[in-house]
Amino acid sequence: MLADLAPLIAATTQWLTRAYPASGGALAAALCEAQARQAVTVAAWLRYPTATDTALVGMTGPGGSAGLDRMSGAAEDPDDSAWRSWVDEVVASWAAGLLADPQLAARAVAGLTGGAHTSGTPVEFRRLIAPDAHDRRAAALLRHPDLIAPVADLHHARLLDRLRPGQALIA
Repeated sequence: MLADLAPLIAATTQWLTRAYPASGGALAAALCEAQARQAVTVAAWLRYPTATDTALVGMTGPGGSAGLDRMSGAAEDPDDSAWRSWVDEVVASWAAGLLADPQLAARAVAGLTGGAHTSGTPVEFRRLIAPDAHDRRAAALLRHPDLIAPVADLHHARLLDRLRPGQALIA
């Protein structure tokens, strides 16, 4: 099922790492991307918890980055239109919220337990829920609560609703 969400996860990760880039070279960029990818993966799995949800977003598309680009002031590049069309605003917002709040991220990861996406192979999200000093330095902009708040706040209430105790993630 992860493969079905792969374009959405890749595009949304790319949007976040372009909007909140790492500083400090190639290793920092890789660490920042790993953290963003983990947050986006958790957010996508929460947003699209079933095979039906995943299939529907695959058919209809996630909406694109236009709203996020306007909000962040990012200039649209015609060469980027293909990947930008796979950015999911809600997933980006939820991922931003998870990156800004490790306790919320831990809650979200725990909420995935037993879901369709986590059955079978164990999945680890250490860089998201327990970032070390290198991770924090690499993703200083991406994890800064004040800087990422405009994106994180867009759909924060929906994320909290999804994580509410008793909220079934599996249909």
